[in-house]
Amino acid sequence: MNKILKEDKNEIEYLLKSVNKLATDFIQSLDDRATSTNHEVEITSTLASQGLGAQTTLKHFVEKFSDIIVASSGPRYWGFVTGGATPAAIAGDWLATVYDQNTQSIKGQGDISALIEIETIQLLLDLFNLPDSFLGGFVTGATMSNYTCLAVGRQWLGKQLGKDIAKQGVCENLKILSATPHSSAIKSLSMLGIGSNNIIKVKTIKGNREAIDIDDLKQQIKRLNNQPFMLISSAGTVNTVDFDNFEEIAILKQDHNFWWHIDAAFGGFAACSPQYKHLLKDWESADSITVDCHKWLNVPYESAIYFIKDRHKTLQIETFQNSNAPYLGDPMDDFNYLNFLPENSRRLKALPAWFTLKAYGKQGYRDIVENCVAMTQLLAEFINSNEHFELLAPVHLNTVCFRLSDTSKSTNEFLERLNKRAKVFMTATVFNGDTAIRAALVNWRTNKKDIEIAIDEMLSLA
Repeated sequence: MNKILKEDKNEIEYLLKSVNKLATDFIQSLDDRATSTNHEVEITSTLASQGLGAQTTLKHFVEKFSDIIVASSGPRYWGFVTGGATPAAIAGDWLATVYDQNTQSIKGQGDISALIEIETIQLLLDLFNLPDSFLGGFVTGATMSNYTCLAVGRQWLGKQLGKDIAKQGVCENLKILSATPHSSAIKSLSMLGIGSNNIIKVKTIKGNREAIDIDDLKQQIKRLNNQPFMLISSAGTVNTVDFDNFEEIAILKQDHNFWWHIDAAFGGFAACSPQYKHLLKDWESADSITVDCHKWLNVPYESAIYFIKDRHKTLQIETFQNSNAPYLGDPMDDFNYLNFLPENSRRLKALPAWFTLKAYGKQGYRDIVENCVAMTQLLAEFINSNEHFELLAPVHLNTVCFRLSDTSKSTNEFLERLNKRAKVFMTATVFNGDTAIRAALVNWRTNKKDIEIAIDEMLSLA
């Protein structure tokens, strides 16, 4: 064994105590830590022959990087729909690293980590009030969840046209309908060979809305003249968290032949609250659903889940099975996650989710969701009542979309200056052709004081 490795092995307890101290200091400083940084770092391009050892490397990291790591997991980081990490999720994530499992088979051959994943999926289905007719699994993020769901949808669509796309490749002009698809869904269509430009755009409801206009959807379906298609719908659009009318889409699905996918990356968490679960009425009728756990579940990156109806199991296996690995057995008899999703190598992503779900339960996530929405409404009320800002769309859940009311001034320049102050972080967007600012609140820590800090920062610049 390498001498330095051997020394680190013998000193692992001391090393982990040092890491624990660094981590604890970081977590306790989140409220005051900068939300962005302009520091420049000299990049090293050569690797020394002899290593420093873990303890010295940790010290080197602290000196070079630690102080300029931003508070993206903190209460005022409202860009990109970035969640934080609950204390229980951090504990689960640390253990997932220590255990270092490659989560695959549920029969316990080699390890039992897949059983933890199966149980976590059941807990999540219960949290979202979804039936157990959905199969689920963990992937790295909403992009891979959308990819997984749409890949199985692609296989379904091919079968409707008499093709096995998983084997023959994309050999038909596949029809995809959507009104406001997230960029990750568009990216998935590109990677799947369907083509990101081949979406048939459905109109949105008039009046600063991003949801599907059901009448136009009916017209688009009529124009397809009974051709099968895929529909990508939204449970929370990225700019305004607008929801498509799932009740109406479920009725259409009874009479038309299409694969229904819902991108519920963070909007799916509306199911946690009696106040907002009506936004998801009939979403259980979908064929597939994407939910991003490192958003509103508040577990560390990278974590998302897919839900695909059990009746599509054969299509899912056709899409992802490792058919050239006979030692893995019959995928229909021996469940193994690598036959149901893109990755063969899989970290135990379910463990942080399992920990936080067990630790805080349904009431805990109801409280997190309702608090975030309440804080969003406080921010929106300020924007709506202040002469310097203009609210661009109704607040449906947890995101505020706004701009400077004085159109002679640059909204982007204002945002850049605001972010440089490093007290609060938001992101730029475009809504109805207007340059805008978007604040998405999904962190369990965010409270009224954080809203007040953000308002003070905005007023000082406005």
